[in-house]
Amino acid sequence: MRIPFLKIYPFVLLAATACAGGPAATALAETGGVSSAPVTPIKKVALATWFGPGFYGHTTACGQTLTPAVVGVANRTLPCGTLVKFGYNGRAATLPVIDRGPYAHNGAQWDLTTEAAHALGMTDTARLHTRIVGIVPNTPTLGLPPAAPTPPGAASLVTTGGIPAA
Repeated sequence: MRIPFLKIYPFVLLAATACAGGPAATALAETGGVSSAPVTPIKKVALATWFGPGFYGHTTACGQTLTPAVVGVANRTLPCGTLVKFGYNGRAATLPVIDRGPYAHNGAQWDLTTEAAHALGMTDTARLHTRIVGIVPNTPTLGLPPAAPTPPGAASLVTTGGIPAA
């Protein structure tokens, strides 16, 4: 069965007008196709917890071995290596995402390692100022403090079975 063009035309015209002529299309045209929808703030205050001793020796979701020296943070969604600046009680620290979590089920968005919490002076669950500041490549040594340089002329202590090597 054929439908005459004159009967279809009003519906086609109405549909085309509704799709193309609305204020959203005009706004996108004025901004070069970029949506001016509100963007979620990068800087915010979020609940954080800390973890450590019970997890030492375990491998993080990003591939690091957790030790007392590791400085980092766990987050459920950010990619490994994302750098986040935290502020708490006048202290600030920029920490890499090295794990998934937190799993405290108290609404926390961040889970800091023991050393990271210590650097910020955090002793319990707290509200921290947060801001994503960058990203670095994820490596097995991410979050470890830089190795202390050996002073010139100093011999390194290499042990074999507890006996210093000659």
